[in-house]
Amino acid sequence: MPWKDKTVKELRKEFTQAAKGTKNFSSLCREFGISRKTGYKWVERESLGQSLSDGSHIPHFVPGKTSREIEEAILQVRDENAEWGAKTILQVLKNNGYTDLPCARTINNILKRNGCISESESQKRAAYIRFQRAHCNELWQTDFKGDFLLEDGSRCFPLDVIDDHSRFCLCIEAKDRAGTIIPTFEDIFKNYGLPQAILSDNGGAFAGLRGGYTRFERWLMDLDILPIHGRPLHPQTQGKIERFHRTMKNELLKRNKFRDLSDADRRLKEWRIKYNEVRPHEAIGMMCPADVYVPSERKFPRQMMDYTYSGVYPVLKVNFKGYLRFDGMEYYLSETMVGAELELRPLGSTYYALCYRNFKIAEIDMAKEQLLNRRLSRLQ
Repeated sequence: MPWKDKTVKELRKEFTQAAKGTKNFSSLCREFGISRKTGYKWVERESLGQSLSDGSHIPHFVPGKTSREIEEAILQVRDENAEWGAKTILQVLKNNGYTDLPCARTINNILKRNGCISESESQKRAAYIRFQRAHCNELWQTDFKGDFLLEDGSRCFPLDVIDDHSRFCLCIEAKDRAGTIIPTFEDIFKNYGLPQAILSDNGGAFAGLRGGYTRFERWLMDLDILPIHGRPLHPQTQGKIERFHRTMKNELLKRNKFRDLSDADRRLKEWRIKYNEVRPHEAIGMMCPADVYVPSERKFPRQMMDYTYSGVYPVLKVNFKGYLRFDGMEYYLSETMVGAELELRPLGSTYYALCYRNFKIAEIDMAKEQLLNRRLSRLQ
C-alpha cells in the first residue's frame, strides 16, 4: 500500500470502504498492516458516523487531581497575599473550612504553573535553623522599622514589638521619629503584662551613649525586666524582629502608599491583626501567633515598688551629675541613674560588681581605677 502518499485518516477511510466488499477480512487487514481488532474498530466507527481521527489520550478522570474550585481558591489567596508560600496558603484554606486539599508540594506546583513563582525566588527560600525561647514572655524583641516616606512629605518610623516564642506581634505604632518609647511600652505592659527580658539593638532609644544607661533601661530594671542589646553590626542577633520587618515590607509597605502618619498607623494596625490572627507561621507548626501567645502573669504595677537590698554589702548613691563616688574615686555611670542607690558586691580583692536592684550593671577594678563590663545581667 502507498502509505507515504496518504494521511492516516485517508487510509482508514479507504480501509472501511474496502471492508464493505471484501470476502476475506483477515487478508484485507494484513494488506493494510493492521490487526483484525483495529480493523473492526474502524469499521464500527465508520458505521456510527464517528471520526476516524485519533482521539485525545488524556484520561477523563485523574485520581487525586486538584479540582478547579480548589485551584481557584489557591490562586485567589495567593493573589491577595503575594508573599505567602504553599504551606501558608494550605493552612489558611484549612482554617477557612476547605477540604480535599492537595499537599503543599502540589500547591507549589500550581503556583509555578500559573506563573506565581519564579525560579530565582524559589532558590532564595533555603531552610535554616531556628532558635526560640521555650515559653511566651521569656523574651520580647523590639526595634524601629526603617523609616519610609509618606505622601504628605513626612516620614514614618514604625515601632514594633514581638514575642520571641510565639512570634505574636504585641505592638506596631507609627511614630514621626525614633524617639520616646516608654509611653508605648507602658500601654503594652498594661495589655499583656511584663516579660522577663526585652532584646533590642543599640539605637539611641534603647541603649545609652558612652556606655551609659537610658531612661528606658532604668525603667525596665525598676519593673524587674532585663534589657538586652544585640552585638553592634550583628543584626542577626535580633533575627526574629528583622524577619518580621521583612514580612511587613513585602506584604504591606512596598505594595501600598500612605497619605500621612495617621493613615500609616491605621493600615499598620490592620496588617498586625492579619499577621497575628490569619497568617500561619511555619516556625510554630503552621499555627497563627494569636493561637500560641498567652499574656504574662506578671502584671504592670500601679506604682513602682521600692527595692530593699540585703544589707550585707555597702550601698552607695549616684550623685546629681551621674557619678558614683567610692574610695576617693569617682566613676561616671549616667545622668539617668541620678539618685539611684547601688549595691557594691566584692568579686575579688580589688574587683566589685555594681548592682542596681536585681541587676548587675557594671564592674569596678579598684587597682586600675576603672569602670568595666557595663553589660546588664540579672542577679537571680
